[in-house]
Amino acid sequence: MKWQTHGTIESLFRHCRSVVRSCATGSSLCDGETLHAAIITAGLSSIPDSYIPNALLHMYSKHGHFVYAHKLFDGIPHSQKDTVDWTTLIDCYTHQGLPVEALSLFRKMQECRISPDEVTLLCVLHAYTQLCDAVAAHQGIGYAFKTGVPFTLKVCNSMIDMYAKCGLISDARRVFEEMEERSVVTWTVMLDGVVKWDGLRSGRALFDVMPMKSEVPWTIMIKAYTENGFSREALSLLTKMVFSSPCSLNFVTLCSILSGCAQSGDLMVGSWVHVYVLKMMDRNVMVDTALVNMYAKCGRISKALGVFHNMPFRNVVTWNAMLIALAMHGQGDLALEFFSAMGKEAKPDEITMTAVLTACSHSGLVDQGRCYFSNMDCIYGITPQMEHYACMVDLLGRAGHLDEAEKLIRDMPIHPNEVVIGSLLSSCSTHGQLQLAEQLLQDLIEMDYSNTECHILVSNMYYSFGRKADGNHLRAVLRERGIKKVPGMSSIHVGGQVHRFTAGDRSHPWVHDIYSKLDEVIQKLKLAGYSPNMACQVSSVYDEHLNAEEMEEKELALFSHSEKLAVCFGLLSTKTGTPLRIFMNLRICQDCHSAIKIISKIYNREIVIRDRSRFHSFKQGACSCSDYW
Repeated sequence: MKWQTHGTIESLFRHCRSVVRSCATGSSLCDGETLHAAIITAGLSSIPDSYIPNALLHMYSKHGHFVYAHKLFDGIPHSQKDTVDWTTLIDCYTHQGLPVEALSLFRKMQECRISPDEVTLLCVLHAYTQLCDAVAAHQGIGYAFKTGVPFTLKVCNSMIDMYAKCGLISDARRVFEEMEERSVVTWTVMLDGVVKWDGLRSGRALFDVMPMKSEVPWTIMIKAYTENGFSREALSLLTKMVFSSPCSLNFVTLCSILSGCAQSGDLMVGSWVHVYVLKMMDRNVMVDTALVNMYAKCGRISKALGVFHNMPFRNVVTWNAMLIALAMHGQGDLALEFFSAMGKEAKPDEITMTAVLTACSHSGLVDQGRCYFSNMDCIYGITPQMEHYACMVDLLGRAGHLDEAEKLIRDMPIHPNEVVIGSLLSSCSTHGQLQLAEQLLQDLIEMDYSNTECHILVSNMYYSFGRKADGNHLRAVLRERGIKKVPGMSSIHVGGQVHRFTAGDRSHPWVHDIYSKLDEVIQKLKLAGYSPNMACQVSSVYDEHLNAEEMEEKELALFSHSEKLAVCFGLLSTKTGTPLRIFMNLRICQDCHSAIKIISKIYNREIVIRDRSRFHSFKQGACSCSDYW
C-alpha cells in the first residue's frame, strides 16, 4: 500500500483514520485487517497522538472482534481514551452476548472517572436486560443520573424494556407514567411487558388507548391471543388490522403470528393467514417455512408437505423445518428420503443432523442412526454437538441398547448435560433398569437438584418395584424443597376457543356432560377388551396392599387423566367423524395411549395428539408411532 506523501503528518493521520472508519462500516473485515497490517509495518500506530489505534478499536468492535478490540483498547494511553472509546467496547460486548464483560468494563469506566453519555447508558441497560438483573441496574442508573446523563426518550424506553423483561412491571409503569413525551416505541415496549406480566385483559386495555400503533403492537396482541387460545379475538383483531388500520401484514408480522399458531395448535388463525398470503402477498421463503412449521405442529402433516412441495424456493431452514416435522410425526423413512434429496438445494447443518437423528430415534431406525452419527464429521463436515449425543442416547435407549448408550456417554469428548443423561434415565424407566436409574439420578441431582422430572421418574420406578419407602422418600425430598411437579394439561380447539383440562378436572362448564361421556367411553372400552394399566397411576402404596375401595379410587383417577377428558369433550362438541386434535404439555401415558387407540376405532374418529416430544395419530385402533415411543 502506498501512502500519500503530500501535506502534513496530521493530514496523513486524518486520512488513515478515515480509511479505517470506512472499513468499520463495510461488510467485510478483510480490507481492515490488511490496512491494520500496513499501519503496523509503516509504524504509524506507535506514533503518539495519531489516534489511529482508537479508529482501529472502533473497526474491530463494529465487526464483533472483542478480543482484538480489547487488546487495542488496553494499548491506548488513558489520556487518549474518551467516553466514545469506552462505550464502543461496551457496546461490542453486549452485541456479542457478553453482558458480564460489558458491565465489568462499565465499572472500570466509573473507577477511571470517565463520564458516561446517553449511548453508554443505552449499552449498559442492554447488558442489564441480557442478565435480567434490574437490581444492579438501579445502581447503574443512579450513577448515570449523578453524572448528569440526560434521561432522554431513548433512555426511558430502554429502562421500560429492561424492567419489563426483568419482570418488574410496576417499575416499568412508573417510568412510563413519569415520561412527558412518549413515542410509539414507548407504548410498544410497555404493551409487551403488560401482556406478558399482567395478562391479556390489561394488555388489551393499554392497546385500545394507544394514540399511535405500528405493526408491532398489533402483532403483540394477535400473537398473544393466538398463543393463549383466543382464536376469535385473534381473528377479529387481524381483520381490524388489515381492513381498518393503516398498518399491513408484513413478512415479520406473519411469521410471528404463525409461530404463535404453531405453539398453541391454533389451526383456525393459521389457515386464515395462509389464505391471506396466497391472495395478498408475493411468495416469501420465510413465510412459507413458517406455514410448513405451523401446519406440522398443528397436526396437519399432509398440509405441511403440500406447502413444502409448492414452494418455488427452499433454503436450509425450510428443509430443517420439514425434517423436524416428519420426525415429530414418526415418519422416519420419509424423513431419510427427504434428507437424501436435500443436498440438491441446501447444505445440511447441525440442526439438520439433529432432525435426522430424531427421526431415526422416533421410528426405531437404529442402524441408520448409528451410520449418520458416525459419518457426521467425515461426510457432512459437522462435529457432533451435545444435542446430537442426546439424540443418539435416546435412539439407543429406546431400542433397549442401554449399555451402548451408557458407553457413548462415557466416551463423549464434552461433559454430558442433563438432557443427555435424562434421555438415558427415561430409557431405564421404559426397560425397568432401576439400578442404572439410581446412578443417573445422582448425576442429575448434582447438575440441578430442582429437577422434578428425574425425581418423579425414579420414584415411580420404586413404586412399580414395590419399594414404597424409597419412592416416598424421593417425593418427600421434593416437598421439603418446595418443588412441585408440573401438572399435566391437555388442550383442544373447538369453535374458535381453546378448552384446557387437567387430571380430574371439574372446572369446565360442561363438566357433567363430559363425565357422563367418560362413563360411556369407559364402558365401551371395557367391552372392547380394554384393561386399565394401573402402573400409570402412581400410588404411594404398592398395589398388593390396596383394599378394594382404594383400588377403585386409583382406577377412577386413571380414567380422568387430562387427555381422556379432552377426548370426551371433543366427542361431545364436534360432529361425528370430525378429527380431534389435542395438545399436551407432557408425555402421553401408556394407559391413555392404549385407550385412545381403541376409542379411535369405536367412534370412527381420527385422534391426533401432540405430546411434549412427538405426534400420535390414532386411526381405526392403531397409532402412527406403531407403539414405539
